[in-house]
Amino acid sequence: MSRIKEKFNQLKSKKETALISYVMAGYPSEKVTMSAVRGLIRGGSDIIELGFPFSDPIADGPTIQMASTKSLNSGTKIEDFFSIVKKIRKESNIPLVLMTYTNILYNQTYLKFITRAKQAGIDGLILPDMAIEESKEYVKAAKKIGMDTIFLVSPNTERERLKQIIKSTSGFLYMVAVFGTTGVQTKIHKYTIDALKNTKNSAKGKIPVGVGFGVSTEKDVQKYVSSGADAVIVGSANIKIIENTPANKVQSQIAAFTKKLKNKTR
Repeated sequence: MSRIKEKFNQLKSKKETALISYVMAGYPSEKVTMSAVRGLIRGGSDIIELGFPFSDPIADGPTIQMASTKSLNSGTKIEDFFSIVKKIRKESNIPLVLMTYTNILYNQTYLKFITRAKQAGIDGLILPDMAIEESKEYVKAAKKIGMDTIFLVSPNTERERLKQIIKSTSGFLYMVAVFGTTGVQTKIHKYTIDALKNTKNSAKGKIPVGVGFGVSTEKDVQKYVSSGADAVIVGSANIKIIENTPANKVQSQIAAFTKKLKNKTR
């Protein structure tokens, strides 16, 4: 059983929703990334999503694009990413998910990259630009290595396509809350709540459904938890804290913020 599946099973037995927290690896430095991760763990995050920077992050809004650009400009390479993962693994058994883009894997071949990621300590992959129609080779390689493939769906994903995506998904299904890119939103839309319920119905309990994009407050978390989400995913809000906090206070600030959000999942 993967760390991700095991975590969801544990939370289900406690009637808790998972809090999944995102940070960009190498932003603004490896040292600060480690401080942020320690803060997330201290605050009670259940799963950590680590972004690896890409030159054209189409799914990401301005905040994460900024973090990606700064990480790339500071020289973050895939070897640095795996180094960070190995350091986290020495301190924690928390499930780790890599979010990046398909070209990063394709350039090394899916099998080679996924093998390296698994050896470093990654449990699942999120590739926002991986179309389900082109995913056969990717999913096959991931299954061979024992890596979870976390696909994205949106509020307007058609029912038949949704079923197809659910079949290829393992770990959890990532439901995008809004039409557009990541970022801090100002309100939760009715269409998102309706889509969450429809997605949960289609999943039929076979795979947990997480909601992300635009989640930034305790109220957001509470709303999605009460609407039946199995996980709530927070990204840009964490990057904002890192951006606006002195390096020596990142860990404590992230921990305090995460603790407030996690309290709403219980």
